[in-house]
Amino acid sequence: MNHETSQSDHEADRGQPGAIDALIATLDLETKLAQLVGLWAGARADDGVAPMQDRMLESARRFEEASGRGLGQLTRHWGTVPLGVADGLAALRAQQSDLSERIGIRAVVHEECLTGVLAWGATTYPTPLAWGAAFDPDLVEEMARRIGADLRALGVHQGLAPVVDVVRDARWGRVEECISEDPLVVGLIGAAYVRGLEAEGRVATLKHFAGYSGSRGGRNHAPVSVGLRELADVYLPPFERALAAGARSVMNSYADLDGVPAAASAELLTGVLRDGWGFEGTVVADYFAVTFLETMHAVAGSAGEAAAIALNAGIDVELPTGSAYLAPLADAVRRGDVDERVVDRALRRVLSQKSELGLIGPAPGEEGDLEVDLDAPGNRALARGVAQESVILLANDGVLPLDDARVGRLAVIGPNADRFGAVFGCYSFVKHVLSRHPGVDARVEAPTTAQALAALWPHDVVTEAGCEVTGEDRSGFAAAARAAASADVAVLVLGDESGMFGAGTSGEGCDRQDLALPGVQEELLTSVVDTGTPVVLVLITGRPHALGAVVERCAAVVQAFLPGQEGGRAIADVLTGRVNPSGRLPVQVPYPDGPQPAGYLHPRLGGASEVSSADPSPRYPFGFGLSYTSFDHGTPSVETAQVPVDGTIALELTVRNTGSRRGADVLQLYATDEVAQVVRPVRQLVAFRRLELEPGEEQAWRVEIPAAALAFTGLAGTRIVEPGRVTLTRASHADDPGDAVAIDLVGGVRAVGGVADEPRWRRIDRVADASG
Repeated sequence: MNHETSQSDHEADRGQPGAIDALIATLDLETKLAQLVGLWAGARADDGVAPMQDRMLESARRFEEASGRGLGQLTRHWGTVPLGVADGLAALRAQQSDLSERIGIRAVVHEECLTGVLAWGATTYPTPLAWGAAFDPDLVEEMARRIGADLRALGVHQGLAPVVDVVRDARWGRVEECISEDPLVVGLIGAAYVRGLEAEGRVATLKHFAGYSGSRGGRNHAPVSVGLRELADVYLPPFERALAAGARSVMNSYADLDGVPAAASAELLTGVLRDGWGFEGTVVADYFAVTFLETMHAVAGSAGEAAAIALNAGIDVELPTGSAYLAPLADAVRRGDVDERVVDRALRRVLSQKSELGLIGPAPGEEGDLEVDLDAPGNRALARGVAQESVILLANDGVLPLDDARVGRLAVIGPNADRFGAVFGCYSFVKHVLSRHPGVDARVEAPTTAQALAALWPHDVVTEAGCEVTGEDRSGFAAAARAAASADVAVLVLGDESGMFGAGTSGEGCDRQDLALPGVQEELLTSVVDTGTPVVLVLITGRPHALGAVVERCAAVVQAFLPGQEGGRAIADVLTGRVNPSGRLPVQVPYPDGPQPAGYLHPRLGGASEVSSADPSPRYPFGFGLSYTSFDHGTPSVETAQVPVDGTIALELTVRNTGSRRGADVLQLYATDEVAQVVRPVRQLVAFRRLELEPGEEQAWRVEIPAAALAFTGLAGTRIVEPGRVTLTRASHADDPGDAVAIDLVGGVRAVGGVADEPRWRRIDRVADASG
């Protein structure tokens, strides 16, 4: 059995509250504080390309200097520079052995793992927005379990994922890190990721608590101004659902919420998280968030004051370093500005979790092979599967799937057609680390869309870039137009360049003033469409982009949200019909003149209205996606039209594949609260399920939805289920009239605590049911 998921009797005893308290009583203040900080030993100010031996010596020296009294966490051992597995494991084991010999408490090693392990040569999976597009929690759980197994093999205990922020403004750069604009989709898929990671004994860390994605103007770190109900009914439920799935850590938001930075908010970090939800794990600071209380938010006058505010609010561990929680906090404690019992409170949580992880007590001996395959065939197959399920067909006049009997030469054009980095998100190793190490081999195979198509297509494939993702250079337009004119079909691949803090058009700190395609890409699209050759527009992006009228002249439109290293192959699979597209939009796609922010989850006056000339209606709505087959749906039926406010709504739905190809449909069920004591959304998703059907196959499903799924924050500021009429609609997307059925919730107003249980789906065997 792996030493990190089992403990000796001695270690188990030390994990009990009394044993932890006894251990704390033996530690002096500096040793206590050392357990509350991370060390980023591998980081260096110049961050240039350096021989690995020099980098490792520098890291070892920093570790030696900083770890004399122990160490809480090791920051990004793998995700800072290109570090080979054997060298990295050997260095890490030596460091942990040293800590064990010094004080008997080893460090938690944490790493980013949003699109796979942030390590050199590790499989890069699709971005979270692609997970949302797949509408497949089970597949995401399987992916997270593989990521967790790789973390385990590398000696990493804590993964800084998933992000369970709800998309509210598509201009925000971190949309690609989010799952959806719908809280239920975020919650169910985020919980699935948590289950997968935690099943491997790795600590999942929920980000970013709370309200971060509501930043004003879609600008990173900008203030968040949301009301009580929006916070309680939109932003918080995914966190609560993911915590219920077993997440053992939470990371704060950088933003201030109505003037209070999240890192300073006792109301959030202690009141909601611990007193309200009973969370017993650790709260870790987003990188530098404690010092930002002084340097950015100006709610603290010194590092020591910032440390006191954060610690009292409920931040247990300062990451990525200890610039505030070491000497400045020690001075504050000795001055009497901070009660040492608050230090002990955080320490108790940290040591309890370390005990769970087997990090207290003697270090184990031999820890396994120094060679680990981080890009194993099983990883790549799963990455391709997730990418395939996430590709969304938005429009098709019949040109897709491409038929090599009818279509000869292909022109594959555009800045993302044949560019290696086009499919990677900002938290991939390629973008997050290798962008600072030009010329270093990525050690992952990631065929471009053009390369993947050329490998499948029996006829000629010609490629032209046409333009860059950004900039004003139109000199490649003529060659792109000639290539399109010489082909039977032009596949035009446009979109984003993911990066960090302005180094891209999507990603952390890469916020947008509008949602137009970057640079001159829409002009390139017009130039290619004007040739008269049928154009298949493929968008590889980190957010939805507003598309002008020229898109209506395209023969087909395909959306892929930064689909990872197997993304090029997945797109080619869909274009050639090897895979039937089944993705659905996790966020709506706006028109160019649509006001922002906008989303499907709006009340009556939040949509198109006679009282405003600004129409937020989308070009493609949330939940929309086409297939190469067709589906018919029966009108849903309810078991009973009256349901107690503390009861369960039971519906039966049917779907039939009426086409000639196997395909996947996503059943979507929306609720409309016809009259409520506060303003409610026109529609809200309350259940969804992805399912596969053979040609001609019909399936019947029963779904049970707790009445608590219809809860909202009422006038008194508490969550309630209110009696009254509710319309449930089976729809193919948020704007689809669909098929509706009404129920009445009966009884008195019911106060509810916590999020509702997940919808329960059961396949109905009609023959068995009839015979029974």
